[in-house]
Formats: sequence, structure tokens, C-alpha cells
Amino acid sequence: MTHDGRPLAIFDLDGTLADTAHRQHFLERTPRDWGAFFAAASEDPPLAEGVRICLTASEDCEVVYLTGRPERCRKDTVAWLSAQGLPAGAIHMRRNGDRRPARTAKLEVLTRLGRQREVRMLVDDDVLVCLDARRAGFRVIPVTWAVEATGEAMRQAQGEGRT
Repeated sequence: MTHDGRPLAIFDLDGTLADTAHRQHFLERTPRDWGAFFAAASEDPPLAEGVRICLTASEDCEVVYLTGRPERCRKDTVAWLSAQGLPAGAIHMRRNGDRRPARTAKLEVLTRLGRQREVRMLVDDDVLVCLDARRAGFRVIPVTWAVEATGEAMRQAQGEGRT
């Protein structure tokens, strides 16, 4: 995908644009069922505030998606974004089997993108990702609109870095 030269607005998916509440029960098991958790992502309802911010950002920025979802979810992710009317954009996903903490994996991509282009904003619901991105000098918009929909199992999974 070629870029249009505008600054980047980078959006997380799960818990930022997509409401994961209906599939969080897969994370309440021991061991957590990550396969089922990600397989159910195509059924996520959109988070209206995240979608609104993304559409507004797309007026001045090129939208890029940065997610902890594994690469095997790409086809469903592309279809979900399109079904929500969200802008087309590059989607950066984890390699299948990449279990590094999200704060590490996402900051690596964010830093690479920031060397190539101006990053206007990162919008993410993971507190640890937001902290590390802010420390690295990026403008962060932390998600506040999905707090009620994020269960304890999801918060724990974020602490482990898997989302």
C-alpha cells in the first residue's frame, strides 16, 4: 500500500474500535483460549466513540491499524473494518506465534513508522502500551470509552501483553 504523505493516525482494534465484551469469556479460562478469542473477533460490535475518532482523524491523517491480533486474523479483520465503514489503511499485526508483550511488539512498529513519517496520534486501550508510547515521545489518546466493557480477564491479559 502506498502512502499519501499525510501524518499517521494509528488505531488499535480490540477495545478501541471493536467491542470485545462478548468474547472475553474465552480469557476467563485456564489456560486462556486465545484461538477462540481471536476467532470470534469478526462478530465484534463497533465502539461508536472509537469509530467517530477514527473517521474524524481520517480527514487530516492517513489511518493505520496496529493490533495485537495474530496475522492469521487478517482476512476477518479487513472484512470487519470494511463492514464498519472505517478507512482502508495498512494493518500491522503480530506474526503468528509472536507472544511478546504488546507494549514491546507495538512500540517496535510504532517506532519504525515514526522514523518514516509523522505520527500524529496513537489511540489504544492498553495502559502499558500507552505509557511506553508516551515515554517514547508519541502523542497518545488513551481509550476511555470502553472501560465498562473491559472485564477483569481482559485487563489481566493486557498486563501479560497478549492483546
